[in-house]
Amino acid sequence: MIAVQSVETDRRPNLFHFTRLQRPIVDRADGIYLWDKSGRRYIDGSSGAVNVNVGHGNRNVIDAMKRQLDRVSFAYIFQFENEQAIELARGLADRLPNGLDRIYFVSGGSEAIEACLKLARQWAVATGQDKRWKIIGRMPSYHGVTIGTLAVTGDDILTKTFDAIGRPMPLVPAPFVHRDHDNLSTEQRGIRYADMLEEKILEEGPESVLAFVVEPIGGAATAALVPPNSYFPRIREICDRYGILLIHDEVMTGIGRTGKFLGGDHWSCRPDIVALSKGLSSGYAPLGALAATQRIVGPVVETGGFLHGHTYGGNPVACAAGVAVLGEVDRLGLVENSAIMGELLRGEFEALTRRFPFIADVRGKGLFMGAEIYADPLAKEPLPQGLNANLRLIDLAFERGLIIYSRRVRGGPVSDNFMVCPPLIVTSDQIGEIIAVLGDSLQALASELDLPVES
Repeated sequence: MIAVQSVETDRRPNLFHFTRLQRPIVDRADGIYLWDKSGRRYIDGSSGAVNVNVGHGNRNVIDAMKRQLDRVSFAYIFQFENEQAIELARGLADRLPNGLDRIYFVSGGSEAIEACLKLARQWAVATGQDKRWKIIGRMPSYHGVTIGTLAVTGDDILTKTFDAIGRPMPLVPAPFVHRDHDNLSTEQRGIRYADMLEEKILEEGPESVLAFVVEPIGGAATAALVPPNSYFPRIREICDRYGILLIHDEVMTGIGRTGKFLGGDHWSCRPDIVALSKGLSSGYAPLGALAATQRIVGPVVETGGFLHGHTYGGNPVACAAGVAVLGEVDRLGLVENSAIMGELLRGEFEALTRRFPFIADVRGKGLFMGAEIYADPLAKEPLPQGLNANLRLIDLAFERGLIIYSRRVRGGPVSDNFMVCPPLIVTSDQIGEIIAVLGDSLQALASELDLPVES
């Protein structure tokens, strides 16, 4: 068992964390594994924060960064262009669909979404649509922790404290079709949830609505929630009908995570603006990007340029990491491996639901997989919130050397969900290792909470 130190014996009194919880000090990492200072090994079943797509310790990425460090570590983007940023922008444009070939670099996911929101608004002003300012999000959802991104995030735990200094935006329900009790088919439910966007647009006034921001496959707030196939075609149709921009948050789902280069590629869905981060640098350097069409960027450039910028935007070392990561994604066939290993992971995951009937609603694509813990899966009845079942499962898995991912949201459907998202280099044997430890962790959870287990 791993002892969690109390704040009174804090070995790092100057380091400010999210919570009082302390974890072991990491010592080294390689492939899908990390080791702490005591030598204990952990399976990275969450790819860090669902970002270490090419795995830890990749020598090609590290060497590319070292080569760039030997040349120049920093050059301010307003003073110099750099070859790595130019090459990375070209590499992304070659891989992205639908003319998304205008690239703007930032340092992370929240920054990427913030840049998308600001670009959308500046486009509206530049094209004489000043009255458009409302950006509709979903409940629940997660788009970042800056004031701007919290405005479109559907999670009361994160947002309520800061509503007074931000400007909360309208929200529509995320498509939790598996929880609905009606006589509609899955595809009919997808249409119904998409139509909720049109209803919200009409309620707010179409002339005031600027954009709809959405995760193609739900991330931390909804644990890999996959919409019905009917959902995105209708969403695109509605956005076009009212002249509204469609922004895809691909911070988690991009760069091969779901078995396609982008999560939206599963539906050939045509966004106007895309946010990327996490897997773009695979955790080797802080990096994010905005990708947009010339239709959006052109008017902004022509009217004076994008009113935005960061000191580390387009940093040459970070971009060198990004270029190398794209190279490794291609060289190792990681988009394809994500699809193949994802099917194996899904099958093993579903087998666990037969052994542990309190686990249900396995969902996701590629190596982006989630499920929920229920008191009654058929009735979709959650366990009492006070049990914090999802957080307890995280701790039980961690004690057994497996890292998985979970975050409970408030304000949307209450649930104990969790995610398994290993690096895209994972092998079939390693999938088996992950499932074995997850099974042991679920067995321990069942014993603690008196949940049913099938022999």
